[in-house]
Amino acid sequence: MAEEPKERRNWTDDELDLIIADYFAMLNDEAANMPYSKAGHNRLLQRDIDRTEGSIEFKHQNISAVLLKLGLPRITGYVPAANYQKAIIPAIDRYLSLHPLALHPERVVEGLSERQGLFVDKPPPLLPITPPKQDMERLIRKFNPVERDFRNRKLGREGEELVFHFERERLQQLDRPDLAKKIRWISEELGDGAGYDILSFDTKGRERLLEVKTTVGADITPFYITRNELSLAEERPDAFRLCRVFDFTAHPRMFELAPPLKKFVHLSPLSYEASFS
Repeated sequence: MAEEPKERRNWTDDELDLIIADYFAMLNDEAANMPYSKAGHNRLLQRDIDRTEGSIEFKHQNISAVLLKLGLPRITGYVPAANYQKAIIPAIDRYLSLHPLALHPERVVEGLSERQGLFVDKPPPLLPITPPKQDMERLIRKFNPVERDFRNRKLGREGEELVFHFERERLQQLDRPDLAKKIRWISEELGDGAGYDILSFDTKGRERLLEVKTTVGADITPFYITRNELSLAEERPDAFRLCRVFDFTAHPRMFELAPPLKKFVHLSPLSYEASFS
């Protein structure tokens, strides 16, 4: 990881616009599995904006830190560095406002669920809630990653498909092809009202009720969970599992959460039902 350079002057808006566009160009190549050279991009930027190699690399890490908060993928190797100048927030706002497709990197990769496997990981640790700074909070509200993932039916469906095939392969490898044939994609067959997406089984034939939540962002990207899903988790804690699929465009990974969910995530009510009686 690069150490924070001592800047001789703050980056201008023009310089920030150039490096953010450069970052997303590399990110698109990475998502499409196309070769590119970080060093080559760095050299071109040095020529255009008169900054050192270390300064450019650290600014790329700053961009990674902001994208992490926005539930977007980051370039492999550019570890988030959160100590950034304030002007990077409006600069990223400008880029995303002018390039809304950057908010949907899953469109770069077609047929992902058919071509890649799913790696099982551990859930992230539950940390104390730390409210973001005001400018970052405004940016998150504008490009809300939770709402974006929730409304993205294509992403949600592909995540469910990935877990569906993963469960089938898992049971087949555990010498239970009979159970693998019984797995059902409930949300595809019946819609979203069941409180879970996939009916699977453990090796003893006991039901696994899998609710799949998918994001292109990191494992710590927040997500919505409905009242119906929470009720099912409380009613069937033995069977209900929340499958969080993350890093979808690059290297899809998943962790499972078993009830009680409050052991793993902070649950905050976001809306209320308004009635007249």
